[in-house]
This record gives sequence, C-alpha cells and structure tokens, in this order.
Amino acid sequence: MKTSRQPNPDDSRPLRADTERTMTAILEAAERTLSRDPAATMEQIAEAAGVARTTVHRRFTTREALIDALAVWAAKRFAAAVGAAHPDTAPPLVALYQTTANVLGVKADWGFAMSQTSSASPEVARIHADVRDTCERLFRRAQEAGVLRADIDISWTRRVYYALIHQAALNEDGQDTDILATLVVDTLLRGAGTPHPNRL
Repeated sequence: MKTSRQPNPDDSRPLRADTERTMTAILEAAERTLSRDPAATMEQIAEAAGVARTTVHRRFTTREALIDALAVWAAKRFAAAVGAAHPDTAPPLVALYQTTANVLGVKADWGFAMSQTSSASPEVARIHADVRDTCERLFRRAQEAGVLRADIDISWTRRVYYALIHQAALNEDGQDTDILATLVVDTLLRGAGTPHPNRL
C-alpha cells in the first residue's frame, strides 16, 4: 500500500537555494548575452544560462520583465558597492576613491544592466535616488574637510563625477580599475587646467 509522503518543513530550503542559483545563472547569462547583442532573444539567453527555454519563461513572462529584473539586480549591486566604501563614515578622500573603484568594478561586470536606468521598475529609480543622495552627502563631507572647494555646486559636481565614471567605465584601453579610479578622482579634484594666479 502506497503511503502519502508528509511534507518536510526543510524541503523549501534546498528549493529556495536552487531557485536562487537558477535566477543568478539566468541573470548573469542575460548580462553577457545582451552586452554582446542587445537584441538577443530569450532562447539565446536560456542557452547561455544552460537552462531550458521554459525555465526562463517560467520566471520571466516577457523579455522586458527579464531586462527589468536584470536592472534591479545590477542596481542592488551598485548600491552595495557604494555602501561598501563607507561613504558616511570613512575619511572623505578615502571614501571617494573607494566608491569610485567599487562602482567601476560593478560597471565592468554589469555594463548592459547598469545602462538600463530608464527601467520601468520603481525599485531601480529608488535605489539610484538613494545612491545620488549618498554621493551628495559624501561630497558635502569632502567640502567640510577641505577636499572640495567651499564654493562648488554639489549637484553639478556630482553630475560631473558621474560623467567621469561613465567615461572611465568604457575603458577602451583595458586599464586596471584602481588606475581608472585614481584618474577619475584626480580629474575631479584637480581638473585639466594649470594653476594661474590671474585665472578667474
């Protein structure tokens, strides 16, 4: 006589871990595949992830849903990279350098996903807004410490900083992340001009 199997309360744990591994494999494959070909199909992403096409479709109903999930995934890593630099507590110059190096590392690994800032996901917008606020707090601390001039516009300086990071992330020469971070911070703090006593 066949007896019914009673559910084991621990059964869900391996399932959650397995699901997490599958999701990670799909998202990492999506980043690799879409970086090479932004028009890549769900089938191509599934093949790159080593899973069945139905597995991808079961977790992401549309290609747009997959890209939105990828944008959220990368945004969380972006925020974690900024947080790991301790921007609110570390010495401002140290925090500025470490934030830059960490963010460049994320952009190197998640370039396609990080470009999806127009994602429909409100979570992506919230994360980027939080990072923006953190960056401006860091710049104010740097200003108070004399690292940045007292008369700068914080919001403008942040936008210039973002633009420098974007250019560094293109990294066409294949330079080391630490070298690029130093170039970004040095350019932000010193600019490209030479000191001149009569310059306004």
